[in-house]
Amino acid sequence: MNAAVLLALVSSALAAPTPTIKTRQFDGFGGTGTSGGIGALISDFSSLGGSSGSGLSLPSGIPDLSGSSGSGFTIPSSIPGLSGLSGLSDLTGSGETGSSGLTGFKRQLSGSTENGVTDNTGCKELTLIFARGTDETGNMGTVVGPPLATALATLTSNNVTVQGVNYDASVEGDTTLGEDGGSDMATLVKQAIKQCPNSKVVIAGYSEGAMVVHNAAESLTADQVSGAVLFGDPLKMESVGKLSSSKVKEFCATGDPVCENGEDVMAHLSYGSDAKEAAEFLVEAAGLSSS
Repeated sequence: MNAAVLLALVSSALAAPTPTIKTRQFDGFGGTGTSGGIGALISDFSSLGGSSGSGLSLPSGIPDLSGSSGSGFTIPSSIPGLSGLSGLSDLTGSGETGSSGLTGFKRQLSGSTENGVTDNTGCKELTLIFARGTDETGNMGTVVGPPLATALATLTSNNVTVQGVNYDASVEGDTTLGEDGGSDMATLVKQAIKQCPNSKVVIAGYSEGAMVVHNAAESLTADQVSGAVLFGDPLKMESVGKLSSSKVKEFCATGDPVCENGEDVMAHLSYGSDAKEAAEFLVEAAGLSSS
């Protein structure tokens, strides 16, 4: 995940024109979430930086920070939640310095991919369908998908089939409120049930992927899905289709600007630490015993 991805994960969700968030006030950022995209977020960050030259400075090539033009970006430690990035002198170069758990940041550029359903790899007692966040690579991403799949495999003694949703996960896709990947996720759920009728299907999504879960659930029946978990969900006040609230768990980190009007950008990238708790919930919701 590079700098462009980090900014896109947050700014895209802020831009989504929904009744839940379109008039949301972002305290300390000035203004509401109606002006979308990276540009709006950059503008707000710059206003927090104090005197000229101390705010967030980005090259003209946004959202592509991989080119040689421009000076990269610097983030002052005075911005809440971003002090952990101060050690990243060059997110697009060869250095791999960082702090606050960000050492090796650049090594996570390649997301994982799981196609247990589409490849029909065999029936397991549990099936996870997961939707990644904006601009994450692979079909499982890096922030939540892989650790959640690992935690489920541990709890079930590898008795789980994992499938990522193959959708664009683009900044533009946020404006459709999950419609882009929603139909794909719903199709995967139905395919999993057809291939393995005795498997319990659970669904999960992170950031934009959480909106995909909401959208998919609208076209699924309550008995088709055993449980759902959502991380950094822009629509966390909305129900998840016909699923009972007891079958749904929301994770919204303190300070996350996407799901709780916070100012801590790094909070939106913290959900991997919730993977074990989320996995335990899904196993219980599916009525299975953990190892």
